[in-house]
Amino acid sequence: MTKLFGTDGIRGRAGIAPLDSTTVTRVGAALVRVLQTGGKPSGLRVLIGRDTRESGEQIEHDLARGVASEGATVVSVGVIPTPAIAYLTRTEGFDAGIVISASHNPYEDNGIKIFSGRGEKLDEGFEQRVERMVAGDEPGMAGNRRNDAGPGEASGSSLRSQPELAEHYVQHLKKILPDGGRLKGSRLIVDCANGATTPIAPALFRDLGFDVVVIGDQPDGRNINLHCGSTHLATLRERVLTTSARLGVAFDGDGDRALFVDRHGNIVDGDAILLIAGEQLQREQRLPGHAVVATVMSNIGLELALKERNIQMLRAPVGDKYVMEQMQKHGLALGGEQSGHIIFAEHLFTGDGIGTALQLLRIMAATGRELDELAAALVTYPQVLVNVRVRDRSDYMKVPAIADAIHSVEERVSGQGRVLIRYSGTEPLLRIMLEGKDDGEIRQWANEIADTVRTHLG
Repeated sequence: MTKLFGTDGIRGRAGIAPLDSTTVTRVGAALVRVLQTGGKPSGLRVLIGRDTRESGEQIEHDLARGVASEGATVVSVGVIPTPAIAYLTRTEGFDAGIVISASHNPYEDNGIKIFSGRGEKLDEGFEQRVERMVAGDEPGMAGNRRNDAGPGEASGSSLRSQPELAEHYVQHLKKILPDGGRLKGSRLIVDCANGATTPIAPALFRDLGFDVVVIGDQPDGRNINLHCGSTHLATLRERVLTTSARLGVAFDGDGDRALFVDRHGNIVDGDAILLIAGEQLQREQRLPGHAVVATVMSNIGLELALKERNIQMLRAPVGDKYVMEQMQKHGLALGGEQSGHIIFAEHLFTGDGIGTALQLLRIMAATGRELDELAAALVTYPQVLVNVRVRDRSDYMKVPAIADAIHSVEERVSGQGRVLIRYSGTEPLLRIMLEGKDDGEIRQWANEIADTVRTHLG
């Protein structure tokens, strides 16, 4: 069975397997069949949205053809942020939602993310069933029940366009910050990454009373994330400084994350946002469990700063769906990643870049403090990453010399740093990451472990 789903849906080069027309069509059909075998009634409804990539409309057409071949209705909202599909799928009574996007990747790539009727990303068990269906490894996939064609091979599509649904999402966003209040008239630089937030974000911030300067708002199908957006902050920083803006916000291509630049040009990342939001929610008695969820990549400085405020930090694997799973498991309200995926459970159980920006503005209004003042509470510790090429992915902790070296360093950083060692998912590399107060010390200690690994596994 070919594995289709990664940590954030199906992703690859548009037009090439698994994003060729045949496979995409089969994915649409398989999704409906899995929903039906899971007890969903006939007459299923599926919502689709996309970002601005030139390949998006073709993938949308292929998915719709597959979904329709199984008797389900398909509704398209057009270009819209990923979190909007998560919200609308749940609130408008759809059985599943599909987003066509490759997030922060270049335009040549694309992807398929699927949300359940609850507006949550699919669990791995559901994804595996879709993969088996696409591969024809489950009963019924050898032929279509209605026309004996292969799954998704029926011609035609019942794709309906309902772009007006986007306004329901906008109204949901405005519940976070109904009015600019004391911040009205403030200049904001908004970078839409030539992506999915372009039709929504600028107008929304203007409606709230902000003086909005927009960049990255001229999508042409090929310029999504190109020298703009959350992965390219140089232009945003320059515009904040040259226009004396209060802050700048940059979204990624599909709008599920955001990074910020304060009035002095400093970058405010997801770790800082988690600290700012965690402290405010704690103050408002809206932080159940007195805990937040971050990932293994969040800086030790965040963990220590939260601890000082009597807030526990739980760590999840990299990927916002793993953050969400931890939040749901423990009944928590806040979680996120350094990259700017922040989940406010009261708003949505997925990252929402525009929502995150509104939350920060709400906190600024409530506290009377500027973004740089709020972010100054996070002291980021030095971080060192050393990659060691290895012969194979054997269990390094079963090599006594390597285990001893790791334990020795862990004892030295205990309470004021951390050690994270993991294999690369794509290369024969062992990644050794250390954080601590002194850059020179942790660099020396990382190299001690690396030298031992080279001797025994290199």
